[in-house]
Amino acid sequence: MSLKCGIVGLPNVGKSTLFNCLSNAKAQSANFPFCTIEPNIGTISVPDPRLEKLESLVHPERVVPTTMEIVDIAGLVKGASKGEGLGNQFLANIRETDAIIHVLRCFDDGNIIHVDGRVDPVADKEIIDIELQLKDLETIEKKISSLSRQLKSGDKEVVRENELAHRIKEALEQGHSVRSVELDEKEIELIKKFHLITSKPVLYLCNVDEASVRSGNEYVEKVKLAVKDENAEVLVIGAKIEADITELDTYEERQMFLEELGLEEPGVNRLIRSAYDLLDLQTYFTAGVKEVRAWTITKGVTAPQAAGVIHTDFEKGFIRAEVMKYADFVTLGSEAAVKDAGKFKVEGKEYVVEDGDIMHFRFNV
Repeated sequence: MSLKCGIVGLPNVGKSTLFNCLSNAKAQSANFPFCTIEPNIGTISVPDPRLEKLESLVHPERVVPTTMEIVDIAGLVKGASKGEGLGNQFLANIRETDAIIHVLRCFDDGNIIHVDGRVDPVADKEIIDIELQLKDLETIEKKISSLSRQLKSGDKEVVRENELAHRIKEALEQGHSVRSVELDEKEIELIKKFHLITSKPVLYLCNVDEASVRSGNEYVEKVKLAVKDENAEVLVIGAKIEADITELDTYEERQMFLEELGLEEPGVNRLIRSAYDLLDLQTYFTAGVKEVRAWTITKGVTAPQAAGVIHTDFEKGFIRAEVMKYADFVTLGSEAAVKDAGKFKVEGKEYVVEDGDIMHFRFNV
């Protein structure tokens, strides 16, 4: 599965610094707006300690983690929905992502200019929200216009789409993002056709100074209060600290640095996992002497669908799945021991894959 998270925010909130920490790509980071013109794209590995454990037991030739694409989208400004500050180009880049990481400046630093000359993360959030909502309003109005020409056919699907489009338009006009509108399962599928930016799940990332990385600060509390009704996660990260961590050469040096700050792991690890959860994803494994590999699937998929992630032929010709639970495999130490303990399962087409399942597929094309 190819998955993309877009990093958005006003200029100079720490987006490119954060991107550099997440990816091997080196985006320019400078103290002025529009430093990032083209979107920088980096492929990052999703941290999963289970892979290391499987490697120690299986001793494969290689280990392949699951990945995610992160897109560093240039800083939006007021008027972006009308094309200000290259806004149309930036908004198009956001539309192509699966989820949004919204970076908010939650630190004071007189040496880093704020585009509006003040530090107010809630006001910053509202500026971005309004621009994205205005763009969605433009999109939904075009959709309604298109649907109006099809309504005469009496097609029930068109009628339903039109009713949903008007509900969405009303919510946007009231200053609500599309993700805040209550939708049933059918409407969730329908809305995907509309390609609306504010229907995407969002993670608010509070970029703080070193003193605030453990427990946040007053700015973070204001953000949490502002988004309490959005069903969105708020994460606290110090992008500058994360940049310092990536400069250290060895794992031991990085761990010492984290311990000095009272942190268990880099903030970017938490961010990647949170983004993964935000997209409602989970992992299953294949484990053999050639390769131990993590595969990304959406929660709730069946065994044939999971097999299809490896190759479409696996899904088409699916016969059965041989399944071991990660906990059983790690506790017992080998596939043979799992079989001896009666915990090796053979599952059919209806089996819903669980996070951490170790799977082998039988198929016939």
